[in-house]
Amino acid sequence: MKIKAILTGATGMVGEGVLHECLNHPDVEQVLSISRRPSGVTHPKLREILHADFQNLTLIQDQLTGYNACFFCLGVSSMGLKEPEYRRLTHDLTLHFAETLLPRNPGLTFCFVSGAGTDGTEQGRQMWARVKGRTENDLLRLGFRSAYMFRPGFLQPTPGLRNTLPYYKYFNWLYPAFRRFLPQYVSTLREMGLAMINAARLGYTKPVLEVRDIVALAKQ
Repeated sequence: MKIKAILTGATGMVGEGVLHECLNHPDVEQVLSISRRPSGVTHPKLREILHADFQNLTLIQDQLTGYNACFFCLGVSSMGLKEPEYRRLTHDLTLHFAETLLPRNPGLTFCFVSGAGTDGTEQGRQMWARVKGRTENDLLRLGFRSAYMFRPGFLQPTPGLRNTLPYYKYFNWLYPAFRRFLPQYVSTLREMGLAMINAARLGYTKPVLEVRDIVALAKQ
């Protein structure tokens, strides 16, 4: 199966890593990156649309057809945000994007980057975990051919990429120990990208993927 993917968040760490794997994977045929600013990447497979307002896709919606995968890597930190604003930027924005894609791409697989610790019950004490849980649950109810919720933990950055979060340089040297003693919490950014590609190519046995699932799917 050849993949024609829409990708968001290419100027962030996870999105850049997933884009990198897509552009180097033989089964990914095309990538349409939608972001607020240029990724700085040029490649024959890649086309970019710069769009400022993800809450209103009217101006670009006619260009969002003919795809069989979406890798939704766009996200914001909850730090400093009240729940209504974080919900608007996480849940509402993601659902609007997904609802725009669904009728235009009935065979599409939607992959959403959530996070380890997300609360699927939507009842926990951590605000961000409740909002992410609600986002996951609502995406799974939409009716995509397939939808997968990815919950990464610590991600070892891919060497050479430009958008690695600054604090990773203080912890990256610990990755071998994390991988050996805490494998349920750590994976590589490369594994994350490959797992999302394989979810679109091959599917997976369950819709919510924890770190161990991400690592397993990357190897398929």
